Amino acid sequence: MNVITLAGSPRVPSRSAALLTIAQRWLEGQGIDVTPWNLFNFNPQDLLYARFDSPALQVFIGQIAAADGVIISTPIYKASFSGALKTLLDLLPERAFEHKVVLPIATGGSVGHMLALDYALKPVLNALKAQEILHGVFSEDSQISHYDSDPLLSAPLETRLIDSLETFIRALERQSQFHALSISSAS
Repeated sequence: MNVITLAGSPRVPSRSAALLTIAQRWLEGQGIDVTPWNLFNFNPQDLLYARFDSPALQVFIGQIAAADGVIISTPIYKASFSGALKTLLDLLPERAFEHKVVLPIATGGSVGHMLALDYALKPVLNALKAQEILHGVFSEDSQISHYDSDPLLSAPLETRLIDSLETFIRALERQSQFHALSISSAS
């Protein structure tokens, strides 16, 4: 199985990217190939001026097409996900997440930002035709320490993240079985 991760924070280092790093290590420990992406892989002018022909964007789109799943992380600002992430998602083809399992992850200053995953990010993922959008993982900033070096998660957050990653793997396996059945029945 092949997974793309996308860190949607305009800052480096960031807590949301730290969660992705931990998720990537865990998934790789389960034998899953993970290709990490972040906003800094793209020329800011390409994003700002909506350059659909950007070389980095074309590579990213190709890797998404070949992936089984996507994990997207973002900080929550002003009750929504990062504007820089939205700019990138706006450049993707309409069906970019078709046949993909997507796990959203977010960090925010308080639990009051938790619903931003459901009310802000998930509608955009739906618009990109994600096959299955899993229940997201939200973390308060205080639950992540040392995010600029060797991140540590609070025990409850680590448990929720691992539970979500296990659910993600099961969803990828279901999708793989469904895809195999669809191919064999079409033959």
